[in-house]
Amino acid sequence: MSSVSATQEIPAEIAEQVVPPQATKPQGYERGSFRSWVAVFAGLLGAFMAILDIQITNASMKEIQGSLGATLEEGSWIATAYLVAEMIAIPLSGWLSQGLSVRRYLLWTTAAFILASFLCSLAWNLEAMIAFRALQGFFGGALIPLAFRLILELLPKEKRATGMALFGVTATFAPSIGPTLGGWLTEQFSWHYLFYINIPPGLLVMAMLAYGLRAQAIDWDKLKNADYSGIVTMALGMGCLEVVLEEGNRKDWFGSELIQNLAIVAAINIALFVFIQLRKSSPLVNLRLLGQRDFALSTLAYFLLGMALFSAIYMIPLYLSQIHDYSPLEIGEVIMWMGFPQLLVLPLVPRLLQRFDGRYLAAFGFSMFALSYYMNSHMTLDFAGEQMIAAQVVRALGQPFILVPIGIIATMHISAQQTPSASTVLNVIRNLGGAFGIALVATLIDNQSRTHLADMKQTVAAVSGQAYQYLQQTSQLFVQAGSDPVTAQAQAKAMLAKTMTQQAYIQAYNDVFLIISVLLMLAVVAVLMIRKPKPDAA
Repeated sequence: MSSVSATQEIPAEIAEQVVPPQATKPQGYERGSFRSWVAVFAGLLGAFMAILDIQITNASMKEIQGSLGATLEEGSWIATAYLVAEMIAIPLSGWLSQGLSVRRYLLWTTAAFILASFLCSLAWNLEAMIAFRALQGFFGGALIPLAFRLILELLPKEKRATGMALFGVTATFAPSIGPTLGGWLTEQFSWHYLFYINIPPGLLVMAMLAYGLRAQAIDWDKLKNADYSGIVTMALGMGCLEVVLEEGNRKDWFGSELIQNLAIVAAINIALFVFIQLRKSSPLVNLRLLGQRDFALSTLAYFLLGMALFSAIYMIPLYLSQIHDYSPLEIGEVIMWMGFPQLLVLPLVPRLLQRFDGRYLAAFGFSMFALSYYMNSHMTLDFAGEQMIAAQVVRALGQPFILVPIGIIATMHISAQQTPSASTVLNVIRNLGGAFGIALVATLIDNQSRTHLADMKQTVAAVSGQAYQYLQQTSQLFVQAGSDPVTAQAQAKAMLAKTMTQQAYIQAYNDVFLIISVLLMLAVVAVLMIRKPKPDAA
């Protein structure tokens, strides 16, 4: 009997152990090989680009709006279009990468991301920019979960902590330097360079992926037998939900007919999507993973992490520009302190994981994150960028202790077949947490500032003597500056109203920072409730 026929008679699961590895996988593509690391770094660079592009336009929105002839409210759709398309793309990445192969899908989507970036720089009006940003978000959205997946599939267990540390850089460092880099490019060149900057690293990513990943045939059965009902309900549900969260506060939430209708569409389609996924034997996304206690607790921690990350990146620039009139570049110089210090800590975390329980490291990281928010909950009018740096450093030092262990803890009981769904769920949950966090923060700041301002107006009568004295002194200063008495009195009243409004907003920011700090303590409890990892999972 020939060796071939003997192998054919052996059951498949035993044959995999008998047949030499080179018979099933070409030489050089083994876990942890040089090619594997090249592919992992390519995935991380691609994810870095995709996450960077979420924030890079924020600091330059005025220039973009002015060039395209858009209003402030219309310009908000430039960012919303990217986030909505990205949210739709992430759940599709598992199915498409399995059908087309990871190598082919990543090469195609990276090429399309480069093209979409170039088209954004050529946008001639607001409608064109929104369309091209949506394309950019859709193709960029696939790069984020697949970078996470490449770490799990291409690196051996003992190197996954290192891979997760590098993934942590992309997830937190990119948003931290996005406003700084965007403001600098716009001031030195023009806003078009916000999109040109993607082309050189994008081409490098394609070259590295082509070298590092093994070519595989298209699985036509996987593509033909797709869960199209799941795809449609997911796209409608997640897309509408993202628009509701992004635009709700600007449009007075359910006071807007558009938000009402989108919320109804989102609720119906998300419910249908969950129902369909739980009934399918081969679902688009395996939502049954959420039935596993450890994975469910990890997703809760991921949600709160996304909420805290994006809330900080939203609130701090808003506070500095609204209260202290900071320029985009000045804001970037403050925000970057959230990114650079973590580069000193990230290399240490994989070593610490070998000595300490990952759950305790993650709990410590969330505690540091909560502490940084608490440090920002006692601000006064004198609290500006320099005073914020200490909290930013604490936040930066805590983030690596979250991002490295939580990814390992969340997936340590997940089989190889469940990796695409696990990666999809975790990244969707983190993005949803970010969208929910921004919506919550924007709404709370508006509501709390109105409440505090109303309270101040009620107390003015109680201290009317002090208020009268303030008005008299201020109006006298305006008279000395050249104003007539009537105008000076009106100017003094306007200044008092401005001061009260400013103080109301500062108190509102303090309230929101404190609320996020408390919510982050829930994440501490969640990670501590995760069961202890198996000895070989470290």
